[in-house]
Amino acid sequence: MQRREFITLLGGAAVSWPLASGAEQAAMPVIGVLGAVAPERLTERWRSFRQGLKEAGYVEGENVAIEYRWAENQLDRLPALAADLVQKQVAVIFATGGTAPVIAAKTATSTMPIVFTIPEDPVELGLAASLSRPGGNLTGVNFLVGELVPKRLEILHELVPAMTRVAVLVNPANPARAETQVREAESAARAMGLKVQSLRAGSGREINAVFETFQRERPDALFVSPDPYFVVRRAQIVTLAARHAIPTSFSVREPVEAGGLMSYGTDLSDVYRQAGVYIARILKGAKPADLPIVQTTKFELVINAQTALMLGLTVPPTLLSIADEIIE
Repeated sequence: MQRREFITLLGGAAVSWPLASGAEQAAMPVIGVLGAVAPERLTERWRSFRQGLKEAGYVEGENVAIEYRWAENQLDRLPALAADLVQKQVAVIFATGGTAPVIAAKTATSTMPIVFTIPEDPVELGLAASLSRPGGNLTGVNFLVGELVPKRLEILHELVPAMTRVAVLVNPANPARAETQVREAESAARAMGLKVQSLRAGSGREINAVFETFQRERPDALFVSPDPYFVVRRAQIVTLAARHAIPTSFSVREPVEAGGLMSYGTDLSDVYRQAGVYIARILKGAKPADLPIVQTTKFELVINAQTALMLGLTVPPTLLSIADEIIE
């Protein structure tokens, strides 16, 4: 099935979380996690991942161990981290946090099973022969991002009807994704008669600098690209957006729970749960080549009504009726 049919979203040092010890650990299969950013502020997703494992009978520390490797937004460190997991001969690698961890894992091994979560088309990227039969050592969950940009921008415009210029925040640490996101936003904005201002930030200091520019050239709203780093930095972004009274749109719910205005995108907790289920199936003997790549169909719209009130915005009844959650 093609992606368009669905249209009508941690390593610094090689750090491991607590594992079982001694002979008990040695007897367990080991999952190697390769991620773009640290998980501390993505707890709901990882809870869902463990739930997916549990559904198939695996519990971390009881009958499966997990080795974690996080790139801490320094994506050039991913190849070494992936090679370390391969050297440790883990049973399966879970590559998550964008395309870069998946590419690093694929480069590191052509035989070890890899399960991914990825926003781009894995067939176009050469990661799989087809969605139904990947054919190699990779499979996983493919979720929509770019295809949802027009809908996200449309919802933001409904919330901010006076909007004529929108700033798009992207992460330069992931240049390919950043360029694609800007193009997608510009294309959707042109169709709506909106102007786009591209802004780049890959550190806390750079995020501060972005908001300082608003004192000179203020956009009507901020469109935050679906990058894991911005979810980790959501408290900073939401705080600065409130200080500057900038309506802000995200692709995932966590920043809206922290005080952002709205989010629309793939339910990533469900994505992580499905990844956990697939990893469990591989631990039980399934081959990645035979596991169809899952394409997500579960999306959610979350609006923070309290933030809208503080910004002097009225949430239209049409959005109230279709939102999956209204945060009061």
